[in-house]
Amino acid sequence: MNYVVLYTVVLVILLIWLGARRNPLMALVDTGRELLSSYKFLLLFAGMFGVLALNKYELNMEREMNLSSDYTSFIYGLEGHFVQKLQELFYAPWLTPIIVFFYIFMLQAVLAASLGVYALGKNRVMLYATCYAIIINYAIAIPFYLYFPVDEVWSYAPAGVKFVMLEVFPRFEEEYRPLSGLNNCFPSLHTSISVTMALLAIRSGNRRWMVITGITAAIIVFGIFYLGIHWLTDMIGGSLLAVLATSLGVQLARLTLRTKENSVLLQSRVSDTQ
Repeated sequence: MNYVVLYTVVLVILLIWLGARRNPLMALVDTGRELLSSYKFLLLFAGMFGVLALNKYELNMEREMNLSSDYTSFIYGLEGHFVQKLQELFYAPWLTPIIVFFYIFMLQAVLAASLGVYALGKNRVMLYATCYAIIINYAIAIPFYLYFPVDEVWSYAPAGVKFVMLEVFPRFEEEYRPLSGLNNCFPSLHTSISVTMALLAIRSGNRRWMVITGITAAIIVFGIFYLGIHWLTDMIGGSLLAVLATSLGVQLARLTLRTKENSVLLQSRVSDTQ
């Protein structure tokens, strides 16, 4: 997985440059300044990494809880062979590597680059909103993974779907699977995170970043079906989660920054009267 990390870092740097048209390394400086100047952002940043760590250990929690629920057949009963038909309609050998690239690399790269783009653009509302939205996405998704487990489409034989991922990434199950459970389907975090980043970009007013995140989200959402991983129900759930996380994230960010600005204004008034 070392090459995945390396490629992702390079991709994040490139995306920040494309989205902000400034030195990507300055994003670290600007983010560091915000962390040092605002204890609220420091706590928010720590909370974001905390929930990401919690997601990493969700599989251990699932094993320790020894839950036996399985709602895969229920989901299959709702939508039948939708994913199989879509996969058969669009499958093309030349398209598979592109879809795999976006699924493996672009999701995490766009997420990280969003923080850099907003930090460089001095858009503190979107910077804070991104952190809040990530926390909300994972905080809501993890309980579903624990108590509403749904297997990936390809692993459910009646669905008749191929796991196309293996054509490009044959060691996926050995190298990537430990990071994501086979039954962590509903809601689709690939959908919710990618759509969240696109919705935040629309609100940010950064047209270049809007185009980049919009294209990324569209390809990833299509890719979860093409690769045979997620059900249509997963995508719908992920999209609804993205809308909720985006709305709450922006509201919480504005509230946080308004509170801080009011505090600074109050201190200034007190100093003027002394």
